Amino acid sequence: MSMSVSMPLGGVQVGSYDSYEQAQAAVDHLSDEKFPVEKVTIIGSDLRMVEKVTGRLTWGRALAAGAAGGAWWGLFVGLLLGIFSEDGANWFASVLSGLLIGLVFGALFGGMGYAATQGRRDFTSTSRITAGRYDVMCEPTRAEEARAALARFSLRG
Repeated sequence: MSMSVSMPLGGVQVGSYDSYEQAQAAVDHLSDEKFPVEKVTIIGSDLRMVEKVTGRLTWGRALAAGAAGGAWWGLFVGLLLGIFSEDGANWFASVLSGLLIGLVFGALFGGMGYAATQGRRDFTSTSRITAGRYDVMCEPTRAEEARAALARFSLRG
């Protein structure tokens, strides 16, 4: 019968931090100390999604957002087509045409997208994933060296 010990993902823990910025600063310190940071992993635990509501979504906002996005794409396509124009008037016409067509189609698709929700999501938001803690992990062969360097880092401030 053979026995084996499984290695946790990323190695063994050499430090634990409340924010990603603290964990990043710890790994940066290891790098400054000439530690082989390719043996280090940052693992976020206790993940949660945070959604920040940024405002009410109305027909006007949906149409305006769609029109703005469409206008950017139309401007891009118009500029690409303008490269092949023979003179300045044709260049301006292709850019303006692309912009206007993109604006109309963007507003149309923005309105269709808003109508498809049927009032179930009448707000705009941004979301991000955050972790409750960030563990700095290291390969076992270098773990004690990393712990010592991080202990000096924590004493520093």
